[in-house]
Amino acid sequence: MDAAEGVAGAAGDPAPSPPPNARLTAIIVASALIMQNLDSSVIATALPAMARDLGADPLHLSAAITSYLVALTVFIPLSGWVADRFGAKRVFMVAMAVFAFTSALCGLSRGLGELVGARVLQGLGGAMMVPVARLLLLRQVRPEEVVRATTWLTMPALLGPILGPPLGGLLTDTVSWRAVFWINLPVAAVGLLAIWRFIPAERQARPPRLDLVGVTLIGASLACLMFGAETIGRGMVPAPLALAGFAAGIGLGWAAVRWARRAPNPALDLSMFAVPSFRIAVAAGSLFRIGAGASPFLLPLFMQLGFGASATTSGMITLATALGAFAMKPMTSFALKRFGFRNVLVWNSVMVAASFAVCAMFTPDWPLWAVFLVLAWGGLARSLQFTSSNSLSYVDVPPGKLSSATAITATAQQLFMALGVTWGAGWLAASAAIGGRDGPGVADFSAAFLGAALPVLLAAPLAARLARDAGVRASGHPG
Repeated sequence: MDAAEGVAGAAGDPAPSPPPNARLTAIIVASALIMQNLDSSVIATALPAMARDLGADPLHLSAAITSYLVALTVFIPLSGWVADRFGAKRVFMVAMAVFAFTSALCGLSRGLGELVGARVLQGLGGAMMVPVARLLLLRQVRPEEVVRATTWLTMPALLGPILGPPLGGLLTDTVSWRAVFWINLPVAAVGLLAIWRFIPAERQARPPRLDLVGVTLIGASLACLMFGAETIGRGMVPAPLALAGFAAGIGLGWAAVRWARRAPNPALDLSMFAVPSFRIAVAAGSLFRIGAGASPFLLPLFMQLGFGASATTSGMITLATALGAFAMKPMTSFALKRFGFRNVLVWNSVMVAASFAVCAMFTPDWPLWAVFLVLAWGGLARSLQFTSSNSLSYVDVPPGKLSSATAITATAQQLFMALGVTWGAGWLAASAAIGGRDGPGVADFSAAFLGAALPVLLAAPLAARLARDAGVRASGHPG
């Protein structure tokens, strides 16, 4: 039974007819990842200019990033059910249109509040867009093809982070920071046309009734946790309110788990965590993403506030990370076949943590070419970790559980990337406060990069719990 048959079988209806060319599908649906990655990379480069124009603290502008990521984490658990109920192709196209429209709203924002509101709506589109894009592809491939399919999907998607930093810097310096949101519009137009023309509609399923209680508990828990993480110690709201957000998030999360244990068709399918490779890949990958999520937030700020670089120069330097990631993608299959998932995830975590430690040693005296090389090295290592972790999450999942696995992994990915932004901003603010500085300096960025290295390093012992032959069907490593 292939993946498509498994998912459809779980819903009790015939399998959808898969498109004849999975590689073509991967390239087309990658347009969603291009938009999302382009959006996240250009906004980080434009943050200082946005802060000046909107009259906000640059560190508070992290809310423009985390509000989007929070909306993603809140609505992603719905994505699998919505795709099964209304058809993946239809949902994907509507979500892409919503993402493009709300991108235009972001560019028209006149204050931080308007921007955050538009970013929340943009997150709703993204929550339905990227997981459903991945689901469209995974339903067509066998377990041994997961790594290759993930590469097909992410190689075009890396155009976003490759083009984002220099394009974002150039647009910010020559036009306006608002233009960095408007560039999503032509990408969406081309993507929608290609999806409509080349990807056939699936035969629509009738999934089990939506677990509305579970979805509500999960969404409320994630929103409260992120509110607490974003505001605590930042002076944005009273400290008791931030702590109350944490407490509410933990309580609602506990209630969501209890509900999932007795609900007939729970939104949070806890049975997925009985699969060892899925459980460990999600846990280790989540820790890794805290550090990895901090880096794209810290680097453009460091280049502009610490080095005094322009937005354009900052974008050209931070482009190194994306170039490193792009260069690694074709080599991922070789690395996994040579060393296996376990060794790659353990030792590559150490490698990424070391790259952050080197970033902590940056000073304005460093030549920019040396900074570029360090960032490219970090991009190589992070790309290998992301692809390996993402692929391992699905390798041993039963075909009928793909929708649940996609929703859980996508939620975890976005939640911990969002926590990474908060984690980096928190270290930056704490270091500046301890040093008695009004704004972050070079020493504060050094502390923040060391803070980012910590969860990445802690991911290594978790990954070490994998069996030596974990994911052997996908990697080809003898174990």
